[in-house]
Amino acid sequence: MTYTPAHYRGQRLLSPAARHLVGRFSYGVTPALARQVRAAGGPLAWFEEQLDPAAIADGRTDELRSWWSGLSRSHTEIWQRQRNEIEGGWEVMADYQRWVLLRRIHSKRQVLEAVTELWENHFNVPVYNDSAWFWRTQYGDTIRAGALGRFDDLLHAVITHPAMLISLDNVSSSAQHPNENLGRELLELHTVGRGEYGEDDVKASARILTGWSADMWNTFDPVYRPRWHWKGPVTVIGFTHPNADADGKPVTQEYLTYLAHHPATARRVARKLAVKFVRDDPSDALVEELAQVYLDNDTEIRAVLRALVRSAEFAASVGAKVRDPGEDVVATYRALDVRFERPPATGPGEGYAANQILWQADAIGTKPFDWPRPDGQPIGNDAWASPSRMLASMAIHVNLAGTWWPSKGATYHTPAWWVPRYPIRFDLLVDHLSQRILHRRSTAQLLQACCEAVDVSPRERITRDHGLVRWNWYRLLTTFLDSPDFLTR
Repeated sequence: MTYTPAHYRGQRLLSPAARHLVGRFSYGVTPALARQVRAAGGPLAWFEEQLDPAAIADGRTDELRSWWSGLSRSHTEIWQRQRNEIEGGWEVMADYQRWVLLRRIHSKRQVLEAVTELWENHFNVPVYNDSAWFWRTQYGDTIRAGALGRFDDLLHAVITHPAMLISLDNVSSSAQHPNENLGRELLELHTVGRGEYGEDDVKASARILTGWSADMWNTFDPVYRPRWHWKGPVTVIGFTHPNADADGKPVTQEYLTYLAHHPATARRVARKLAVKFVRDDPSDALVEELAQVYLDNDTEIRAVLRALVRSAEFAASVGAKVRDPGEDVVATYRALDVRFERPPATGPGEGYAANQILWQADAIGTKPFDWPRPDGQPIGNDAWASPSRMLASMAIHVNLAGTWWPSKGATYHTPAWWVPRYPIRFDLLVDHLSQRILHRRSTAQLLQACCEAVDVSPRERITRDHGLVRWNWYRLLTTFLDSPDFLTR
């Protein structure tokens, strides 16, 4: 019998436009994800379903949190365990990063995970910030809960959250000694951006936020201290308030609402979303359009995302975004369909894949939310498109394709799982694998790369005992993972 590509199409591929949308708002298109898109009625219908994550059953992902006990402990318990030298806060934070990576691999709420990552970097509290880590898991929960809602609500929740207050030193900010860190970053990073305010605005911003604190080195409970609040008239880029009461919570509420609805904030939020999900240099026209949608819809993030994915600029941005280190590791596990085992709490658990994945992300460039500055991890291509990054990615790809690292707590597929049937012509096998791993048909360039990687000719027959299957299989898989199609999203 003569085999043709039709025999090995196997995968039901999404259209290029659908693959673009789903790939940009997920951590990699898999056959399972493609089935979800088709079941929803197409990419836009799937996207709309994703904007209501509470309606999406995701029990497997929810259960992952229990793999690391520290993630369910209160801030006070984590502090007490560190003080008693049972478990350090930094250890809990490493587990938080692992949980985040596994969540992205397994979650059916892919849009929520992608947008949560964006905001958790926008409102960056480094996971290894000393003492903020007692609250850092709950801080991530707060952002995840509001990631698709109103930016106004999200801003209120994060700026007054103990993790943010501790990270930017507002816990010690008082009327006598205002600390400007949070007041400045609120303007520069979180809302209106540089060029929209002056130093007097920063000082007034800091004064408004005095009083928000925490019970440091005791319970770490959130505390509002009226006696620490600076009283007196304040003006910040058009916002004015008599600020006459010792309880400064109402003025904080009004101030944050003002900033959330400021046109400069609208443009900044719109540009951040466009850079992350469209291209590094979105047009001013797109940014202005999205900013207007933001303002017209009371700062609702869902509305902006709906407009973004329907824009001509989004449709034209195929292949314009590079996967960052975390996205690369997660997408590789998804593409190879690696199955994780729950690591034991003691003994050999550190060597299990669910724990080792953190060091794989670190080897490429950065671990989740490890960026030490308050501006958060870069989302532009230049930061992640260097030769050293490429070499690091290749090393991780070959280790996973070869099933070498991690070797514990992970189940990898054998060649028999990947090959549709034996014998098979090599060019048809490459096409089949391209559909399975890259969710697209093979190209002449990809076929040539595969032929050179494993020294096999296009029409060579591959049998169970072929050298490719016996000792070169990892080289073939790695060729797909090292391809430009895989390294972009």
